[in-house]
Amino acid sequence: MPEQESIDVVVVGNGVIGTSIAYELARRSPETSIVVLGPRHRSGAASMAAGAMLNTFGEITKYTLMSPASQAKFQLCRDALDRWPSWLELLKQESGVADVDKSLSSGTTVLLNAKSGHLDDENYAALLAALAKFDEPHEEIAPGDIPGLDPLAEARPLRAVHLPREGAIDARAVLSALETAATRHGVRFVDGEAAGFDVDRGTVRGVKLVDGTTLSAGTVLLAAGSFSGPLTGVFEEGSVPAMFAGKGIAVQTQRRAGVGFQHVVRTPNRSGSCGLHAIPLGDGVEYLGATNLLFSEPAHTPDIGMSEFLVQVAREQLDHRLFYSDVISWLVGNRPVAIDGFPLIGRTSIDGLLITTGTYRDGFHCSPVLAQLVVDDLLGVGSLAEALPHFKPERRPIESMTVEEAVKEFAFHGVSASIEAGLRLPSHTDTTVLEVFYLQVAQRYYEAVQHPIGLSPEVLLSIVFDPDHADHRITRYLNAVHARYA
Repeated sequence: MPEQESIDVVVVGNGVIGTSIAYELARRSPETSIVVLGPRHRSGAASMAAGAMLNTFGEITKYTLMSPASQAKFQLCRDALDRWPSWLELLKQESGVADVDKSLSSGTTVLLNAKSGHLDDENYAALLAALAKFDEPHEEIAPGDIPGLDPLAEARPLRAVHLPREGAIDARAVLSALETAATRHGVRFVDGEAAGFDVDRGTVRGVKLVDGTTLSAGTVLLAAGSFSGPLTGVFEEGSVPAMFAGKGIAVQTQRRAGVGFQHVVRTPNRSGSCGLHAIPLGDGVEYLGATNLLFSEPAHTPDIGMSEFLVQVAREQLDHRLFYSDVISWLVGNRPVAIDGFPLIGRTSIDGLLITTGTYRDGFHCSPVLAQLVVDDLLGVGSLAEALPHFKPERRPIESMTVEEAVKEFAFHGVSASIEAGLRLPSHTDTTVLEVFYLQVAQRYYEAVQHPIGLSPEVLLSIVFDPDHADHRITRYLNAVHARYA
């Protein structure tokens, strides 16, 4: 591609969100020239490792409906749940991949067991309350009636609720079909990495690549997931929420014993992470996932600790016969996580530069609706600022809890995570001693921060156990936020 070729729109990021937006724009505006920029291997991308659970109510926690911003995020997920059937049908027609939905698993069953403390109780109760409030179809069922479920006796579920409208699909199959459909509509995919943006007098002129070339464009959309953080350095420090990479590990297995799962089986979200889940992909292939740890930079390889944890909890809590399953592959992906846990979606103060990232665990699920909303804005038939006012990219971080609440919640999640990992205490004490430890850790951190805000347990965890947290980039970011937005 010539160095200075002019393009109408460059999408930085070739994951499910960037590719969906490019496809939707090309479909609705055939005269628009579009390039999607991203490394062909997609190493570390969330889309390549996602379980792709199409869950809205299955993702409910006690926080989901507690603030206007979280309610807006929940509504975005509900809209996506309604959109997926027609989106898949469109992909089948326009990609020519007739079996793109072959691995579609209809139905999600959420389990309540006693392996993660009272956090599961609270989130399960919030799930049932939301199902009733929004009149979502569901059925409480006997755990013994769930095909494939055979946990160890001490991890047997107490309750279960089945959500017939939710489920999962093979993320890699959908992404491949999306790329095929987009290419058929004239979208070009460039194997490369963005180093920054070409900005002149407040207007974006293109994208600079790490190989020294430039893609000139009138509009640039940043949708690079967990790799977006460094590229937001084009804005003044503190103006855009700091980003983390939420490392998740999963394993695909081949069933060797037992009938296997017939639909998604999962726990509520727990301990600053996604819930433990098993997803059938067809022909005895199953996807097992559960992990989420936040880091400053994306990771590309699985680690022993979380890999061991995943296998342990899946075998204990879902099916002890997974002991006999063959490992097909280990998957590593990085979720894009803003410091406040909310997406960054909209136009920016740099004319022509838009951002769509920070979707955390909901990016794949919400991709059809995000594509529609972004393209509506690009074509002038809608406004991201009006559709998603809470999530504008340049903002003070949204505070869902006070510092005092954050400290208590950090300790609560820490105890719950320890229980799930197999905590055993001497008979003369209880979890209070561990709770006090976590309280002290969080309090010490906040005492050293000049301008603190309430942070989620997973964000706090990533900071307080960093040996250099006294000079942590988040501390510097919070100081910049205070200077900018005070």
